[in-house]
Order: sequence, then C-alpha cells, then structure tokens
Amino acid sequence: MCGLCQWCQRKLGKRYKNTLDTVGTPDSSRGIRNEKKALKLPAGAKTTNATAVPGQAQSEEGDKKADQRSSVTDLVNSLTSEMLMLSPGSDEEDGHDSSGRETLGRIQFSVGYNFQESTLTVKIMKAQELPAKDFSGTSDPFVKIYLLPDKKHKLETKVKRKNLNPHWNETFLFEGFPYDKVVQRVLYLQVLDYDRFSRNDPIGEVSIPLNKIDLTQMQTFWKELKPCSDGSGSRGELLLSLCYNPSANSIIVNIIKARNLKAMDIGGTSDPYVKVWLMYKDKRVEKKKTVVMKRCLNPIFNESFIFDIPTEKLRETTIIITVMDKDKLSRNDVIGKIYLSWKSGPGEVKHWKDMISHPRTAVAQWHQLKA
Repeated sequence: MCGLCQWCQRKLGKRYKNTLDTVGTPDSSRGIRNEKKALKLPAGAKTTNATAVPGQAQSEEGDKKADQRSSVTDLVNSLTSEMLMLSPGSDEEDGHDSSGRETLGRIQFSVGYNFQESTLTVKIMKAQELPAKDFSGTSDPFVKIYLLPDKKHKLETKVKRKNLNPHWNETFLFEGFPYDKVVQRVLYLQVLDYDRFSRNDPIGEVSIPLNKIDLTQMQTFWKELKPCSDGSGSRGELLLSLCYNPSANSIIVNIIKARNLKAMDIGGTSDPYVKVWLMYKDKRVEKKKTVVMKRCLNPIFNESFIFDIPTEKLRETTIIITVMDKDKLSRNDVIGKIYLSWKSGPGEVKHWKDMISHPRTAVAQWHQLKA
C-alpha cells in the first residue's frame, strides 16, 4: 500500500475494508531457455552460440475540519493525481487516436561476415520499450533467429524475466557458410514473450535481406519491431466501456461489441464470448463472462459486470479481457486479449486514465485484440 493511502487513512481515521480476496496462484514460475540447437546448414555449414556476460513528500493541509464526505473526495482526487503522474502514458499519448498502431518497441543487433573463415556473425544486443504481455504488467522476452527462407531451423536467446528493456549480448556464429549462400538469405528476428504453461506470445519482428547491407564489417542496427506476420496482428477489435465509482469502490466493465474477429472454425467463422478477469498483484480474484454468440465475427454483447475495487488498490489492479471461441468438441480457442491497467500499453493506459479522471462516467474505447 502506498504512503499516500496510509496518510489518507490517518486523515479519515479509519481503514477501508479489503473486499479483494487474493485467491488462485499466478503463473509465476517461468523457466529460462538455456539450451541452443545446432543448425544443419547447407555446404557443411555449422553454427556456434557464444554468449557475452553482460520521496515522494506528502504535504499536510492546513485545514483539517472538513467533514468525512469531503475527506473521501480528497482521497480520490489525490490518488487520481498520483496515478496520472506515475502512469507511463504521456500527455502526448493522450492526444493520439487509440485506433493507431501500438508501439511494439525496438531491438538492437549487429551482423557481419568474415570472408577468411566463411562465418556469418549475428549478435543480439538489447531491446527497449517492449509492450507488457503478462498479468504483472511486464514480459519475459526472448529472441528467435532465422535465416529465411529456412524457418525449420532456428536459434534462440535466453529468456529475460520480467523485463521490458532486456539486455542479451548473445553472439551467434554461422560457421562454414559460403558468402554466395549468405546473400540469398534474409535475417529474421522474432521477439516473443515466454510462457511456461501456454503458447508464447509474439511481441514483434524484424527482417533484413542480407544482400542489402555491407557485410564486410560488423554493422549495428536499431530497428522498430513490427507486428508478427503470423496473423497475430489481425485478431479483430473490441469496444468496451469502463465506469469508476469512487464512493462505491467499484468499476463497471461493459462489453459492448466486437468487429472483424479472426475466424477460428473450419467454416470460416467463430462462436465468440468474452471472459473478464479481475487481477490484483498477479493473483486472480474474480472471473465473469458473457454469453456465446453463435457463428458471428461482429457480435454485439452489451453485457455489464461490476467489480469491487477499493480506491487504494487501483494501482495494482489489472482487468484482463479475453475474447474466446467456443468449441464443443475441443478446447476453446483464444481469439485475442486486452490488458487494462495503469501500466499496460499506450492505448490501454489512456483508457484507464480516462476512467480515473472521469468518475461515474462510462468511458468507451475500441481496443485491438492481441495474441
């Protein structure tokens, strides 16, 4: 609990009732990928991986004779101001259209070719400003390395746990690889969020044709990550509204409608429904879900759910929206997800801040579904 909340509680002379039950266990134990696979390259080429080891002061009000109702208002206003200041979304981001492309971060790497040893060297250095993919508002990123058109064989960096600005400094050597073969390849880097218990989430990708760069010496590049071309960037959109009531310590989530959902069934359609999870400190607290809409890629739900959230716990609360495809004969498929909190992506942060700054008002926004 932050110092601001403690100060406000002393001011009010009472403690707020804790209405959140921390039940369930998060997927906190994630493994680290240390193993490396040797690639079988043409013309006797081989690869080697060489890894480099790399007050807030609170001011007291002069007049403390306000009644309890005004004190509650002060608490909400103070917490709102603090959350807006601490939010990663800037004022400039607030003016951006939420329907624009989300920033996926960027990656730094270097590449060069040794003609005497017939060796292509690729060094994965670091990444910056990666989006959060996990409940905790962070990610566990790693990088897959391909030389296209060969996607069957790949190399991987280690996983950097809970890090949106990871440093890898790992070097990969493609030894015995003739230059005339190298220039026919495309260096393809895919950044993913590692998940021990489910499918890894794609974050973004970079590709660079090797015949377009000077390989006679090591060159370092900064490249913006683009949405992965495996279809993860075209899962559809969801319109929802958030309404925060500070006096009732609650948030109303209204699932309004979706459009252009990804077809998950053989017939070219889906049977979508929406799950809403309330998370607190990475723990699942409460789940609610809509009805299933049969054979529909543009469903209209208009279902509302109320979650009890004390004001002082908003900063560590995340609401996870998951659009699912119902399947009677097999496991239900995930179409896409949205993470709403003060530390999610720019579009999600904007929606969260708008909700906090406009209490008792339903704030609606379209969100792009993510893998």
